[in-house]
Amino acid sequence: MVGNSKPQTHHVAVLAFPFGSHAGPLHSLVLRLAAAAPQVAFSFLTTSKANAALFSKSPLSLHNVKAYNVPEGLPENFVFSGNPEVAIGLFLKAAPANFRGSLKDAQAATGLKVGCLVSDAFFWFVGDMAEEMEVPWVPVWTGGPRSLLAHVDTDLIRQRLGTSGGGKQTLDFLPGFSRFQMDDLPEGIVGKLESPLATLLYKMGQKLPKATAVAINSFEEVDPEVVNVLKSRFQKFLNVGPFSLIPSSPSPSPSPPPLLNDESGCLEWLDTQKPASVAYISFGSVVTPPPHELAAFAEALIESGFPFIWSFRGNIEEILPKGYDKMSLNGKILSWAPQVQVLGHSSTGVFVTHCGWNSILESIVGGVPMICRPFFGDQNLNMRTVEAAWGIGVGVEGGLITKPAAIKALELVLKQKEGEEMREKLKILQNLAQQAVEWNGSSPRAFNSLVEIVTK
Repeated sequence: MVGNSKPQTHHVAVLAFPFGSHAGPLHSLVLRLAAAAPQVAFSFLTTSKANAALFSKSPLSLHNVKAYNVPEGLPENFVFSGNPEVAIGLFLKAAPANFRGSLKDAQAATGLKVGCLVSDAFFWFVGDMAEEMEVPWVPVWTGGPRSLLAHVDTDLIRQRLGTSGGGKQTLDFLPGFSRFQMDDLPEGIVGKLESPLATLLYKMGQKLPKATAVAINSFEEVDPEVVNVLKSRFQKFLNVGPFSLIPSSPSPSPSPPPLLNDESGCLEWLDTQKPASVAYISFGSVVTPPPHELAAFAEALIESGFPFIWSFRGNIEEILPKGYDKMSLNGKILSWAPQVQVLGHSSTGVFVTHCGWNSILESIVGGVPMICRPFFGDQNLNMRTVEAAWGIGVGVEGGLITKPAAIKALELVLKQKEGEEMREKLKILQNLAQQAVEWNGSSPRAFNSLVEIVTK
C-alpha cells in the first residue's frame, strides 16, 4: 500500500466501462490522480470481473483508491450466445440504476459525498447524474481524437452523407479529414443506427460538449488540427497521455512504468536479433481473426522466414500447416507478451495489430511501423489515420489476411524503402510524444488542470 494515510477530505467516483480494453486506461489514470491527490478518496466502480482483473494485475496499490462492484445487469441463468453486444446491451440498460446503487455504497463507506464524477466517455448518462448532484463531470475517451470528433460531429456527417452507410464519399467537410471516406467511419455513425452501441455513441456525442472537461489518452501534437477542433467543441479538452510513457506515481521527470517480468524470455531473445528485423503480432484481447486468416499469416511467416514474436491466445498448432509445430518456427509464440517493452526494443521492426488506439500509441512511442488488420469500432478509422494521414503503416491488402497479402506487407515494411520512410516519420511522432510528457510539456499541464478539476 502506497501513499499518505491522512484522512480524505474529498470524494471522486470513477465509473468504468467493463468491456474490451476500456477499464485499463481509466484505472491507470485514476492511479495517477490518486497519487497526485492523496487527500482525495477515489471510488472505482465497475463489474466484479473487471475490478478483479485490474486490481490483481496492478503493480501499485494506493490507500485512497477502492474498488466497488456494480452488477452486470444479466438476467438469472443468462447464457452467453457468443455475441458480446447482447451482454453489453443488457449491462447498459441496467447501468444507470446499478451505478446509482454503488455510488450510495461508496458514499456510505467513505462517509463523504461524491464531489466529482469521472467516467468512461461511453456513459453519457453520467452527465445527467452530475447535473442532479451538482458536481463536475469528467468523461475519459479511451480512443483517439479523430474518432472522437467523428462521434461529436455525427449530426453534421449524417446531414452531408445520409445515414445508409457504405460509400466512398470523402469527409473533406470535417477539418483534417480530406483523405478519409465514408467507409472509414466507425459503425453506427452511418449505417446500423439502432444497435445499443450506436445509440450510446450518438447520445455520448451530444452530451460531451456539456461536460466540465473531456480527457483523453493522447498528446496534443499527434493530430493538432483535429485536437484544435475538439478544443473548440468542448469546455476543456485535456490530452493527458501517452499513458505508456507516464508512471502512475508522480516524479520529477517522466519515465516509463516499471518493467514487467519477462518470464517468457522474449526480450532476451530480441537481444539476439538484428535491428528492426522482427515482426511482433498481437490482435488485442477482444477479437481474434478467424482461423483461416491466422493460418494464412502463419504460412506467410514460414515462407518469408522473418523472425517473429506472436502473442497468441489458444493452440497455435491447430492452425499450422502439416509438418510444422511451434518448435520448428523462426520465432516465439506466447500467450502474453510485455507489449510496451517489445515495441520499445530496437530489434522489433513491425507491429501486426488490430489498430486499437492503445496499441497505436504504444507503437508510436516505440517507433515501430504497423501492419493493420482492423475489426470493428474505431479500428478502421485508426488504420486509415496510420496509413493515409501519418504514413507510418499499411493496411492488409483487401482488408483480410491472405498469405500473399501478409508476405507483401511484411516485405514492404521490413525490407523495402517504404518501411524506412515509415520509421523516419515515426521518429518525428516519437519525439513529439517524448516532448509532450516532459515536466513542462503539454500532457503534464493538461494533467495538472485535471487534478484541479477533480479536487475542487
